[in-house]
Amino acid sequence: MRRSLLHCSKIIDIARILSKRHFLGRVRVMSPAPTPYDYRLGIDLGGTKIEIIALGKDGSLTLRRRVATPPVYEDTVQAIADLVLAAEQELGGHGSVGVGIPGVISPATGLVKNANSNALNGHPIDQDLGAKLDRLVRVNNDANCFALSEASDGAGAGHRTVFGVIVGTGCGGGISVEGKVIGGRHMIAGEWGHIPLPWPYPEELPGILCWCGQRGCMERYISGTGLAIDCDGPDARDASGIPARAAAGEAKAQAALARHVDRMGRGLAVIVNILDPDVIVLGGGLSNMPHLYTELPKVLSQRVFSDVVTTPVVKNMHGDSSGVRGAAWLWPPPAAF
Repeated sequence: MRRSLLHCSKIIDIARILSKRHFLGRVRVMSPAPTPYDYRLGIDLGGTKIEIIALGKDGSLTLRRRVATPPVYEDTVQAIADLVLAAEQELGGHGSVGVGIPGVISPATGLVKNANSNALNGHPIDQDLGAKLDRLVRVNNDANCFALSEASDGAGAGHRTVFGVIVGTGCGGGISVEGKVIGGRHMIAGEWGHIPLPWPYPEELPGILCWCGQRGCMERYISGTGLAIDCDGPDARDASGIPARAAAGEAKAQAALARHVDRMGRGLAVIVNILDPDVIVLGGGLSNMPHLYTELPKVLSQRVFSDVVTTPVVKNMHGDSSGVRGAAWLWPPPAAF
């Protein structure tokens, strides 16, 4: 009898452990299991705008709305909640909620970290938003959402391992394997923008100081801001006109684009050496530069540790909608609930 009681006590203790999520010293009770949903809502939380979409059971887009991002955190959470409730009122029924943010939720604290929108850092946005909506909310990095979107029904569909790259104002990356986001132990998997520029030339040393505190980070070289500064000096920020200037024969612009694609290729070669993805999908404003898709494979062939390099580098299929679609894809289709 005593052994039976001890056995029951152990089962109860195990059940208590399994009912909680451990964050390296901080324990948070998990939200209840999700209820059936009629459609999936995806939210892309950016520095200047919040976008929401709804995906029907067949993955078709049934609603899209945008509002400006408030500068205050509490107002941002309320704005997202208002968008969700307004969408449900318009569509009827009940939607699952996935949110892409320019940062991640730390497994150690449950709070947002690494967000370039500083108002988000230090807040439990999944819990705060879930409390307002009275449901479980899934939150992930916007680059992870991009990779998931393109892997699910975009340019990476049909490939097992997809590395998604965002090169715009900043530089990010995400990994999807068999249709699932790979976040890693610290939720920073794919953050290739903060690896050092590989195989640096003497003129690239000691490396440009990055906002993260390190020197030589990829983002400082291959983002749109980095390209603009490299071409036009420290006060430049807009790289959108550089490809046209290069096409018109401007030597300075041509040289800047050549350095840019070589640097991007060196960084992606490290990704291929470590992850060896089946496809690399480019997104963000700079993904519209067509020469990347012919020149990057040449750099990969020179740098990757393999006798043959066939990794395709392709443009995204869903454009600016990839991130918000990926946020919706954080949940399975309604029929799977």
